[in-house]
Amino acid sequence: MSSGGGGGGGGGGGGSPNNTEWRFNQTLRNVQGMLKGRSFPGKVLLTRRSEPLSPPEYSPRFENDRDEYEQDEGSPEGKGQASGNTTDSMSAKKSNPPSTSSTSSLPDAQGLVSGARATDSARIAKFTIELSRPAVILDKLRELSWSGVPPYMRPNIWRLLLGYAPPNADRREGVLTRKRLEYVECVSQYYDIPDTERSDEEINMLRQIAVDCPRTVPDVTFFQHPQIQKSLERILYTWAIRHPASGYVQGINDLLTPFLVVFLSEHLHGNMDTWSMENLSLQDISNIEADCYWCLSKFLDGMQDHYTFAQPGIQRLVFRLKELVHRIDEPVSKHIEEQGLDFLQFSFRWFNCLLIREVPFHLVTRLWDTYLAEGDYLPDFLVYISASFLLTWSDKLKKLDFQEMVMFLQHLPTRNWAHHELEMVLSRAYMWHTMFKSSPSHLAS
Repeated sequence: MSSGGGGGGGGGGGGSPNNTEWRFNQTLRNVQGMLKGRSFPGKVLLTRRSEPLSPPEYSPRFENDRDEYEQDEGSPEGKGQASGNTTDSMSAKKSNPPSTSSTSSLPDAQGLVSGARATDSARIAKFTIELSRPAVILDKLRELSWSGVPPYMRPNIWRLLLGYAPPNADRREGVLTRKRLEYVECVSQYYDIPDTERSDEEINMLRQIAVDCPRTVPDVTFFQHPQIQKSLERILYTWAIRHPASGYVQGINDLLTPFLVVFLSEHLHGNMDTWSMENLSLQDISNIEADCYWCLSKFLDGMQDHYTFAQPGIQRLVFRLKELVHRIDEPVSKHIEEQGLDFLQFSFRWFNCLLIREVPFHLVTRLWDTYLAEGDYLPDFLVYISASFLLTWSDKLKKLDFQEMVMFLQHLPTRNWAHHELEMVLSRAYMWHTMFKSSPSHLAS
């Protein structure tokens, strides 16, 4: 199945089931019906995958989380990461089906397939209203951000979603100033010292980071700039020293790049190919590095066991991906198994680098809008995104032998992808997550 199909309009409910537009619209109606509490012919969709739909205007799963996020606003740091008890409470609420009131205003088919949602004037107005509040309501901001954030709003919104900037507007500037100064002190204490003051382990870690930095997003020339390379090295090493449970793990360098691009965009405008580091002051660079450091720290707080010894968190996600693909597309699952291909062989990198190496870099920040909107639920949702990503090529995979599959999955044909293809992946993931989250027994071993 081509990943770019199914972009037809909202009309036309009749026609043959073999007609692509008919299948797309039928799938769309089924999903809308499911979200409104009506019956859902899941078996049909599981065995005959229809063309996917674009993501919903917002993710209804956040409707029940408002109380928890409002409580978090009162914390000293305005933290976005919930405490253990809060996480348990949110997980319990998440298992409840979405309320019909939260989904009664779902847009029609033509609205859903709009390709410019992040820059739609009505959505920009909604973002503006939320950001102008004396205290931002984080669950509302997550709802909006799930389907994409306007690029010029990303820096502020990402800081808020990650809990780096507090929701309370009066405290925001003071907190950012303090955290940026704290980062400068960390760099002075851990990075700007001679090797004679480092342990052998720290020296080896710094060397590994220095080797990996030039390999970071090699297709984007801007990342090869000496100043960018130095910033990457400084942030990664400081983070690793302050997180000894994992230290530096290859792949974390990739996770830093979306933050670097977004926070640079506050100071450098236009296409990234035209950016010049000479236009930045030393203070600008320091602030950008600090924001990247703290946002990376907040982001990885929720998935630390992905990067500790043996990376058990990633191994757990790989297992769940294999299980989920078997439930959604059994013929593909059986074919992969019959050919002797282990899911770990191709999906470990997907989870380790969060698909950054699998999609064109210009789509990464859009993908991360959804990642950050998911918040504490991201590790769970990554499984569905990865399943949707893999099954984009369901028909193709069933025709390949072991060696061909390995080569294909290592070099996926995503180079020419645009936002449309990414939205299709996210919408399928959302649809499947909504189907299965209330029926965990479907994924029981």
